Amino acid sequence: MRKVLFIITTDDGETIFNAMRLANTAVSKGDEVSVFMLGKGVLFEKSGSEEFDVMDQINRFEGNFYV
Repeated sequence: MRKVLFIITTDDGETIFNAMRLANTAVSKGDEVSVFMLGKGVLFEKSGSEEFDVMDQINRFEGNFYV
């Protein structure tokens, strides 16, 4: 098991979506994952789109999530 930290500082929906997909994959592989939303990253709830469903990825996340 590895400890993995993601720091997301953008409100770009595609970037957040892909970072959270990677975080979810790491959790599914048994890694201990933490995600920190900083700066513009705290706007994640408004950053998604139909193509990049940010909230779906965040709701699936089973690691530590900090805003």
